[in-house]
Amino acid sequence: MSHNTIEINRAMSRFDGHHSVWLFGYGSLIWKADFPFIERRPASIAGWMRRFWQGSHDHRGTPDAPGRVATLVPQEGAVCHGMAYLVTPEEFAHLDHREKNGYLRLPIDIRFDGGGSEEGLVYIARHDNAAYLGEASELEIARHIAAARGPSGPNAEYLLHLAQALREMGHEDEHVFAIERHLFALGAAARRQADR
Repeated sequence: MSHNTIEINRAMSRFDGHHSVWLFGYGSLIWKADFPFIERRPASIAGWMRRFWQGSHDHRGTPDAPGRVATLVPQEGAVCHGMAYLVTPEEFAHLDHREKNGYLRLPIDIRFDGGGSEEGLVYIARHDNAAYLGEASELEIARHIAAARGPSGPNAEYLLHLAQALREMGHEDEHVFAIERHLFALGAAARRQADR
């Protein structure tokens, strides 16, 4: 599958005719809502876990040196916490462009932290997309993130903002927090080396 998923996503008709749709965010959508929304609520989805296995050629890296960003991978019994946004369908033109580097819109059951659930959408970069980097240890991912940057800024900024947002929501994500710990350790080691 191509890097650019805009046309595939525009062909999705699941929510045609709806005046509003719930969108679940689990990565930068938690802390960077650069679109108008009607309502925002902490939420979760079941059966998926967040992993930094997707390449970013357009935001946190370049085509020659992609960064690493979050996607979801299926995992029985897992719960992924994030933020749900109620948006009008007009917002998907912007969102499809923002998430064009391998992400597809998929229908998903969203559970709100305060109770209740709704069917909505989530963008997931599957393993068969051209930008997929695949599984790696948290240390390897941290090394990759430490070295990457793109038009939207340093890759490390994405990881650190996500970790902070999850903490502020009161949620643990061992994968994200382990990468963060390694990133801090790598930064400290680089500073010690520079001071010699």
